Amino acid sequence: MAKVCDICGKGSVVGNRIIRHGLPKKKGGIGLHTTGVTRRRFLPNLQRLQVRVAGSARTMRVCTSCIKAGKIQKA
Repeated sequence: MAKVCDICGKGSVVGNRIIRHGLPKKKGGIGLHTTGVTRRRFLPNLQRLQVRVAGSARTMRVCTSCIKAGKIQKA
């Protein structure tokens, strides 16, 4: 099952985890150097809820931003 919000379609986003070594120039060093870059995923904050859809209750995966915005009605 995909980690996607059933209401807004928000899903995972990819980015980088950057590892830097060294002392920053403003602290008296020669600067930070990138020594490793690894791909990572940012996942949405999904909750499984009972949601009222067309008069009946259904279990859906909904992100917390949709819950806060009031886009759903809890069963």
